[in-house]
Amino acid sequence: MLPLATFWFLYFAGLGVFFPFYTLYLREQVGLSGTEVGIVLAVMPLVGMVAQPVWGQVADRTGARSTVLALLTLGAAAGFAGLARLEGFTAFTLGTAALAVCATAIGPISLSVAFAALRDRGPHAFGLVRVWGTIGYLLAVACFPAALHRLAPTAADGSEPGLAALFWVTAACTLAAALTGPWLPRDGDVALRAPRGEWRLLLRSAPVWRLLAFSFGGYLLLQGPTALFPLFVRARGGDLETVGRMWVMMLLLEIPLVALAGTGLRRFGARGLLAIGVTAGGLRWLLCALSHDLAVLYAVQLLHGVVVAGLLLGGPLYLEQVVPARLRSTGQALLATVGVALAGIISNIGSGWLIDRFGVDAPFLVGGLGALALGASTAWILPPASPRPSPGIA
Repeated sequence: MLPLATFWFLYFAGLGVFFPFYTLYLREQVGLSGTEVGIVLAVMPLVGMVAQPVWGQVADRTGARSTVLALLTLGAAAGFAGLARLEGFTAFTLGTAALAVCATAIGPISLSVAFAALRDRGPHAFGLVRVWGTIGYLLAVACFPAALHRLAPTAADGSEPGLAALFWVTAACTLAAALTGPWLPRDGDVALRAPRGEWRLLLRSAPVWRLLAFSFGGYLLLQGPTALFPLFVRARGGDLETVGRMWVMMLLLEIPLVALAGTGLRRFGARGLLAIGVTAGGLRWLLCALSHDLAVLYAVQLLHGVVVAGLLLGGPLYLEQVVPARLRSTGQALLATVGVALAGIISNIGSGWLIDRFGVDAPFLVGGLGALALGASTAWILPPASPRPSPGIA
């Protein structure tokens, strides 16, 4: 458990520096428009639509899931470092695409390794390991703005001249995570191999198709507003440190909810977690769109933890119950491809376009109302998850 917890802590610490501030960097330091920012953000899931299934199949066919994970993380570290010297819309579009070849597959492959390694460790093992990723993210997003201002104070016009440091810090954390590779679990279910062509079983599973449809809708409505949230905070009068403090609020409730994911799964089931997560996300963005008080916005961000424990963990947990163990990596990659990738592309571009056309509140209002409707429809869309069958999928 310790190597997995260490990996997630280090890797998510890097993400805690990158994702909350990358959008702000593209907008204020590179000077991109809202639509251009949305396109750059959409490139990562676009590449992920190809990269994630390919790497998932490599992991399942070889059984070398931990080795694949370590190599992908090493490649992502190089990708983050490469962004530091880029300039302009085209360069960042291509650089983000190169980063995505490795970075987009880390999430689903790491989940498949964890589910395989921890399946016999009790109902709380996964949550207690995965929560270290949230702790790493929290520490990074809380400390980075203050550390940055010590090195490069905010300019008179409110810009952040030293913000490019985010790429080097993210690369260093990601490299450290990759170096845990030799200690990641490699035996038992982690090493299961899938025969050639068995991935087609996933395409004949009604529960899998319904989960993909639900995840597509959830990420379509919630992903774009999340990626562009720093621009929203700026429009409400916040600065870089406000963005950081907002993320701290997002993570405070996430820590106990992720740690107790096993309890939530037993009480509500994977389908219930998904319904709760999407509904909480809709309420969060709707309240943001309707409020101009920063104090209210701080409080509303606590709902982010419910979204993570519900949608971001509920989906993989549901999938884990309906796919064969030897197809874990491919299944998780497929889920990420349809949800985070395909839906993320449309959501990021659409949210950027809504900001340019109707103002910064628009994607939050649309996403909030849509997610509330989707949450109310969960029982109609998704069947209850049944235990994983051993030879195939019903």
